[in-house]
Amino acid sequence: MVQDIDQISHDVIGVAMRLHRDIGPGLLESVYETLLAGRLAAMGYRVDRQWAINIIFDGVEFTEVARVDLLIDERLVVEIKSVDNLNPVCSKQVLTYLKLLHLPVGLLINFGEATLKQGIRRLVNDHKDSAFSAPLRENHSTQASDGRTQD
Repeated sequence: MVQDIDQISHDVIGVAMRLHRDIGPGLLESVYETLLAGRLAAMGYRVDRQWAINIIFDGVEFTEVARVDLLIDERLVVEIKSVDNLNPVCSKQVLTYLKLLHLPVGLLINFGEATLKQGIRRLVNDHKDSAFSAPLRENHSTQASDGRTQD
């Protein structure tokens, strides 16, 4: 059964929040990537790490020009950071990945923040499932105390 993209996002955010709470900030991105990927795979998701992006420009194909940290169920891009503060270029990076992969939604997760709630960005590329969606825009996601994702 194919999971709804919002359910996949909810599960990724839930695991990321638990990981941040239990492990804490300050580790390398690769550590968070490994742990997040392992937990999501254990939940039954297909998780591809370091998914290569190929670009065709002026009729020439360039292979593996960029890599997505995690691709969940071939539908959700997850870019992981571990920095004090996100730079605006980080959101642009995820939006470009979404455009190149023709995918609707991505998550930018910064494990370097004191609280993960401050470090989660939901990015939308012409996503049609939500009335709040608009082409190539950034949503700031938080998780309510009952576990629901709120934009």
